[in-house]
Amino acid sequence: MSALRIDCVMSPDFSKSHFALFGQPVGFDIDAAALDQTYRDIQREVHPDRFANAPDAEKRIAAQWAMQVNEAYRTLKSPLARGRYLLKLSGIDTEEESNTAMPVAFLIQQMDWREAVVAARTAHDDRALEQLAKDKRSEERTLFELLAAQLSNVATMRDARETVRKLRFLEKLGEEIDLASEAMES
Repeated sequence: MSALRIDCVMSPDFSKSHFALFGQPVGFDIDAAALDQTYRDIQREVHPDRFANAPDAEKRIAAQWAMQVNEAYRTLKSPLARGRYLLKLSGIDTEEESNTAMPVAFLIQQMDWREAVVAARTAHDDRALEQLAKDKRSEERTLFELLAAQLSNVATMRDARETVRKLRFLEKLGEEIDLASEAMES
């Protein structure tokens, strides 16, 4: 049994941050290739199937450990989830569920995009949907750059809450675009 496997099963540290678990520095920018490789390495060691013949207590711990590893990986892999997690580590609530206040220009843009999705779907206009998806990705890139800058500076960290909420709006818009595309294909 490898040292990692013994350590994980016998005394896993469920209090480790996601960054510490994957050996990543705490910050918005991560080494995605190293994250992926470390995830595969850890999964090889803690996957519950490797503990099929282990005592029940070890099986439970391995399952819990695997769940934590999967959750941490999903969180760090997604820029939006990673930003949200960094704010949580700093004790800042994004208020996504309770605070829907947004700048008027942003809300108008969201309404325009959603109306354009409906119009493109109704007209079966693949090009319009592709353009909307492209525009959304461009806006996301801009907001992710802003989020990275905000999270790297204690003075602007609280401003990152609004950026995360904006990105959540864009995530939902992306889902609507995908649904419209799927509906047009069927």
